[in-house]
Amino acid sequence: TEKYEANQQESVSFSEEEILMSINSFQKEFQRQSGGHGFPSDLKAELESLETDLSFLMKFTGIQFTSHCKKTVEKTRNRTVQKHRLLGNCHSLSFELEFQLLEMQTKESVSTVITDLSITMESGGDSDVSKFVSRTEKHGSLLTFFRSLSSYAEWYEHRRCTFLHFKAKYPDIVALPDGLRGDYIILRNPKVSGFELMIVWKIHLDEEGR
Repeated sequence: TEKYEANQQESVSFSEEEILMSINSFQKEFQRQSGGHGFPSDLKAELESLETDLSFLMKFTGIQFTSHCKKTVEKTRNRTVQKHRLLGNCHSLSFELEFQLLEMQTKESVSTVITDLSITMESGGDSDVSKFVSRTEKHGSLLTFFRSLSSYAEWYEHRRCTFLHFKAKYPDIVALPDGLRGDYIILRNPKVSGFELMIVWKIHLDEEGR
């Protein structure tokens, strides 16, 4: 993993929750400096709309970005190349993305291309996830990754919470050999040796992210 050293070309963004807190802080500071007078109606409406959109995004997708760094490695009149490093989580799954963004500008239009995409994602050794990640890295499709991540992580969280519930309620009967990130549980009767029941909960994810 390349280190992103501090320089004038690097920037850090904030998570949605931090942005919402900043909006509220800005509102309070503005009112304090203006002697208690409210916002202009159009500015207030824009801030409220932004706050609503961010809250909806977090609830709808479960995705939260915790850190974003970028570094400009090449810049000419018609061409800009930036390296990005993006960290976040979706429900209980964390992820890290590194990629290069190439922007080409002509008189008619501006085009962007993502290259050198690298994805690190918690998957508990799930082979389906590994294949999906490999294909996504090959095609450089961030949209496909985030769309599929949201769906997969939601079911992953359902499974984790279900396993946790039964383990907490029946600690002497339920075993989790691979922990809460595993895809199966084992039921054993402590009074009857040599007999056990394995329950497997697979979350299917093909190479296309479906």
